[in-house]
Amino acid sequence: MKLATLADNEIMMTLTALACLLAGAFLMGRLFEKIQAPKVVGEIIGGMLFGGTFLGAVVPDLMAGIFNSYSEEGKVLNIFYQLGLSFLMFSSGYNTKIDLQKKNSRIFLSLFIGSTIIPMIAGLPFVRGFEQYFIGEADSPAAFLLVFIIGIAITSIPVISKIFFDMGIINTRFANVVLTASTLQDLCLWILLNTAIDIALSEELNIGNMCIVIFLTLALFLVVHFIGRKLENINIRIENSSFMQVCFISLFVIVAALSYLKINIMYSAFLTGYIIRSVTNKDKNAEEKVKCITDFSFSFFVPVYFALVGIQLNLLHNFSLLRFLLFFALAFALEWIGTVVLLLAATKLKRKVVWNFGITMNARGGPGIVLATVAYNYGIINVEFFTVLILTTMLSSLIAGYWLRGQQKKDETIFEDLIEGESRQ
Repeated sequence: MKLATLADNEIMMTLTALACLLAGAFLMGRLFEKIQAPKVVGEIIGGMLFGGTFLGAVVPDLMAGIFNSYSEEGKVLNIFYQLGLSFLMFSSGYNTKIDLQKKNSRIFLSLFIGSTIIPMIAGLPFVRGFEQYFIGEADSPAAFLLVFIIGIAITSIPVISKIFFDMGIINTRFANVVLTASTLQDLCLWILLNTAIDIALSEELNIGNMCIVIFLTLALFLVVHFIGRKLENINIRIENSSFMQVCFISLFVIVAALSYLKINIMYSAFLTGYIIRSVTNKDKNAEEKVKCITDFSFSFFVPVYFALVGIQLNLLHNFSLLRFLLFFALAFALEWIGTVVLLLAATKLKRKVVWNFGITMNARGGPGIVLATVAYNYGIINVEFFTVLILTTMLSSLIAGYWLRGQQKKDETIFEDLIEGESRQ
């Protein structure tokens, strides 16, 4: 077998494009970290610099010469895009753990229902009004409906975790409830997104097939979770020299195998990370080994992925500021209202704590970006809604980060003393 190869100048232009994307993501990511904003927002803006909103509009020939210098360059860059998405979801799966403290169970249940189920149901009447502007070339109203309500309810575990770590509140009751609720929420939403993709790929909507896909997707996680719990008691150790290779092989084999079951790359990579965590649970050094993978991925593949998301954004064309503001206000308000109303009705939380939950659950971060890119790639949504979802993710994450830091400055105990009349032990 003889491999087809790129010409020397094509290789050079591909490396130049990657260098530009990585440099833009790195510089803007560092800048946003300096102003205590989510790094992911800066990395997306780093990619936007080379797109149609900025340099692509000012010097279009130069940008085309770098990012579209030969006919297949887009496909080559898409490999890095898919690898970035895969490693991002692998990391999310590995860090997924449902670890609920008993004393927080009532708050957790109220938070999950209020931030997920209520806003999704409340968003249904608005789908038809946005559909004519935002539906993609797949022309699947059912798939669009699922993506629309997911976009309203999704919350980011990575961004929220990073904010909690930076603020030093990762071990508080507030953080425990938020991260546990977000984990279950994102799991449910990944299942719905996988269902939406299957609907979009089908010639017509078949309720029976849709139910099978939902059942298969959910059953797959439950099987993986069950096997993982059984393996937790078995001491499985993988040599340091082989650990990374085993992880890479597992990721690519599982993604390829599950594709035959119509399980997309995103969800397959998520499950792989979850499996690796379960299998290596007894290995005290496993977390450090996986950190080597995630550190490399988040230094190269993931920033390139976010930059490639940004380069596709064009705020000068195919974008309505009014429709963006309407969707952002709708999504933010429904998730905030659902969370706040249910927590006030079902718990004895302090009013300012309830407000904090409402704002925090609106941070969409990485999962919001994954939702937008996957739905756009499968033609479920068009480029305008893709842009709207990305901007909604960026703005909501910024609001959540600055809001929580402001609350901490006012009262350092607010993230531990959640209930009226309760004081820290």
